Order: sequence, then structure tokens, then C-alpha cells
Amino acid sequence: MSDDRNHSSLLVPSSTQDHIQGVLSAKVVLVMYGDYQCSKSANVYKLIQGIKRELSTASGEDYLCFIFRHFPQIQIHPHAQRAAQAAECAAVQGQFWSMHDTLFAHQQNLGNGYLVEYANDLGLDIPQFLKELSKQVHVDRINEDIEGGLHSGVTAAPVLFINNIRYAGRWKITELITAIVAAIH
Repeated sequence: MSDDRNHSSLLVPSSTQDHIQGVLSAKVVLVMYGDYQCSKSANVYKLIQGIKRELSTASGEDYLCFIFRHFPQIQIHPHAQRAAQAAECAAVQGQFWSMHDTLFAHQQNLGNGYLVEYANDLGLDIPQFLKELSKQVHVDRINEDIEGGLHSGVTAAPVLFINNIRYAGRWKITELITAIVAAIH
């Protein structure tokens, strides 16, 4: 295993342009590069949600900040790019996290008809959603996430950075909590 520093640090800093749960000034900032059609990405996201609940109860709300960045792997997940676009269309209407959760919960059903159904269920403005989706209005935003990931050594999703350092441990709750707690000491 190589010790290439370019591949162990997050090179695109967290900012208010990111999709954020929590505050950027939190003691621990987790940045996840994920793919909505990737079952491992969904599992890691569920793991993080459980950790967030546990840590906010034990340590307070501003202990952990979670950021999601798109890294659709279109060569193996043909619906991932379109799902990321749907999440961005929802973000414009203030519903990024609701759509994000829906996409991960229904990742076997990410065809266009399903995306419209999810948007409708969330109460989104469907004509606006469809217009943005068909014109691929948010593709540049998704590509920026991908480029940033590539610069930080991301080659496949999921990848997690804890306080700008790439997490290299196993995707187990105890190991991830240990790494998060260690990040502040």
C-alpha cells in the first residue's frame, strides 16, 4: 500500500457550497464521496447516520458535521448520475437531504419515472424539477464533486474523510467511531 500524501488528504476544503448536516465549525467534519446506486455507499451512509445520532446524544449537536459529495460511478451504475442530478434538482427547492435519503432507500429503483415519483412525494415543483433534470442544469456541480474527489485520490465510492484525512479502516461502527473520536485528540 502506498503512502502517497496526495491520496490521503482532502484537497478540496469543506465549504458552505457543500451539502451539510451540522456546522462546519464542528470538532469533526466527515466528508463522504458517494454514489446513489452503490449499496456500499448506502450502507456507509446508514452507518454514519447511526453514529451521528449516538454522538449528538453523547457529545452535543455541534460535535459532528457531515458533508455529502457526489461520486457517481457511471461505468458500473448507469442510474447514479441521473440520481445525483435529481438530488441537485431537489436541493434547489430546499429538499436535498429528503431526496438524498429517498434515493439511498430506493436505490434499486432509480429510473426517470421513479425519480419523478420521489420528487412528487416530496412535494417538489414537478415542472421545475423536470425542466432542470432534462436540461441537465446541475451536471457541472456534480462534475465539480467528482473532480475534487479525483484530486483527493478518490477512484471509487464510498470514500470518507475525517477532518480532511482519508479514513482507511474497515466500515464497522466501532472502528469508525474510534477514528472519529481520535480525530479530535
